[in-house]
Amino acid sequence: MVALELFHSSALSKTLSLLSPLAFPKSPLPPSLFPPTLRSLSLSPLAFSLPKRSFLPHCLSRSPHANQQQEEQGKEELEEEELEEFGEDEEEGDESKGEDFSDVDVDALEEEARYAFLQYSSSLSNELRIEDEADDQTRRNKKGGWRETRTTSIPDHLLPRVTIVGRPNVGKSALYNRLVGGNRAIVVDEPGVTRDRLYGRSFWGEHEFMVVDTGGVINISRSQTDVMEDLAITTTIGMDGIPLASREAAVSRMPTMIEKQAALAVEEASVIIFLVDGQAGLTAADEEIADWLRKNYSNKFVILAVNKCESPRKGMMQASEFWSFGFSPLPISALSGTGTGELLDLVCSGLQKIEGPENLEVEDYVPAIAIVGRPNVGKSSILNALVGEDRTIVSPISGTTRDAIDTEFTAPDGQKFRLIDTAGIRRRAAVASSGSMTETLSVNRAFRAIRRSDVVALVIEAVACITEQDCKIAERIEREGKGCLIVVNKWDTIPNKNQQTATYYEQDVREKLRVLDWAPIVYSTAIAGHSVEKIIVSASTVEKERSRRLGTSILNQVVREALAFKSPPRTRGGKRGRVYYCTQAAIRPPTFVFFVNDAKLFPETYRRYMEKKLRSDAGFSGTPIRLLWRSRRKMEKDEGRAATRTQANFVARDGNLALAS
Repeated sequence: MVALELFHSSALSKTLSLLSPLAFPKSPLPPSLFPPTLRSLSLSPLAFSLPKRSFLPHCLSRSPHANQQQEEQGKEELEEEELEEFGEDEEEGDESKGEDFSDVDVDALEEEARYAFLQYSSSLSNELRIEDEADDQTRRNKKGGWRETRTTSIPDHLLPRVTIVGRPNVGKSALYNRLVGGNRAIVVDEPGVTRDRLYGRSFWGEHEFMVVDTGGVINISRSQTDVMEDLAITTTIGMDGIPLASREAAVSRMPTMIEKQAALAVEEASVIIFLVDGQAGLTAADEEIADWLRKNYSNKFVILAVNKCESPRKGMMQASEFWSFGFSPLPISALSGTGTGELLDLVCSGLQKIEGPENLEVEDYVPAIAIVGRPNVGKSSILNALVGEDRTIVSPISGTTRDAIDTEFTAPDGQKFRLIDTAGIRRRAAVASSGSMTETLSVNRAFRAIRRSDVVALVIEAVACITEQDCKIAERIEREGKGCLIVVNKWDTIPNKNQQTATYYEQDVREKLRVLDWAPIVYSTAIAGHSVEKIIVSASTVEKERSRRLGTSILNQVVREALAFKSPPRTRGGKRGRVYYCTQAAIRPPTFVFFVNDAKLFPETYRRYMEKKLRSDAGFSGTPIRLLWRSRRKMEKDEGRAATRTQANFVARDGNLALAS
């Protein structure tokens, strides 16, 4: 018996010189004997304990995949029972019992874990690459390209504002993109695309400032039909459930709302760029905007820029007819960049150089919260309620928000956030059938906002509950690895609420959004300002959980307890998976690498069990976690040296991505 143990120890020491399995006790300890502090590791108050299914209010309808999800749930329960049956015979012949490997090269394992995470992140980002991101790769400092951007430590609210105003379809968004660098604003050859204010940092020489893009101003008396045509407003798409009187009222208010946003941008501006169309010539709308600026903002520096003057010689002739406005016209081309240098020289001549405060603390990381969801669920209302002003236009007209709108926000506790309001995301087939290029670009920017955010607030309508499109958006959030909270807006529309309504509603949401079963739920009524502050509190907690790093010793103790409670199942050939070491390789989202004997010996059901144990024992509520399973190393000798060849076979939690080297 002693000889057998010596032979066994010698053989393993040659092949596993860098690996050491978790030191199990001779006999498994009951969970009650583990340190009680391990159970108090969960820092998140957002954990949920769900009651059994009860009768739901009539507004909670089943999702299209409810039956399929029930079948999957039953199949998962059956697999869990099989795992328990497999675990009953773990006492007999378990090779990992009683082994003690003291030679652990922790640094080598940590380095390999980081390498595994980089491999996984690279492959996942390739899968999730959005098609229109190829446009951003054309950013260059040449004629016909965009300017490179540069930022300093001065906060956005301290920088001077440069506002671009003009009638619809004169190229304001194209000039905005030219000045801030990048494809920030949607540019389509149709009027009324931009409606809200867009802010972006820009610089020229030693000056740095904020450029503000605005919607087209139409303040001339005209018929309702002409207004709808100029602003490309529809009363049919996405407005089927809205009464006709409400549609007409919303359409009549839309020009006023756009002008109000433009007026707010002009009020806070240090320099105003009044943009006109040189090819279209002088129009009555341009004359009225010029009169408005002269009468109300004579104390501000106004620059008259004549756009679409690609030819310098013809540009002077095109700009000459605008002298009657009382401003000195400057021919430019936002598309090619002609004249933009002279324009920026004029802009900087009207600005004062801003110096950052000496005691300013530079914040390297400001969490971004993206507000996403289907159209007309109240995303813009939530943003306005949080910032306490009419930052965006709120209207029952579907598709009111076009661009992804970034807004700085400071919570009551002093924590800074960047809020991102996005356009409503409809089904891909519906977007394609509409034939609207503007809506296609808006949806792409909404998905890009998810990618550049840290926490996503998925907004659903209380009466409609969960739809198929909500499930699609939820899957995208989970794949992107973003923290998430579910905001049930318009909670006041649920009739006959009682103390159990929220419990039943939460259970229904959990069943239909199983991919986000770890996300907290917040109930609010944004239009009345009820409970909107809970959104920020919950998002702040989610971000802390997403950025939390678990100590390696505590992590391995959690894994050891999970293995003692339920061992990996045996295969038909008698093989059983064994965990040697576990470490957290990254945060945002938390990513854990398990070094095992063979990743194929850990079925998907056991991996889900391990994730549930990590959540129950160590927290991480509100954020997805990644489990990467790394097979053991094999040592080879190459030209007299010991060369290590990593045999990797780790699979992501969703089972779709597999990497091997």
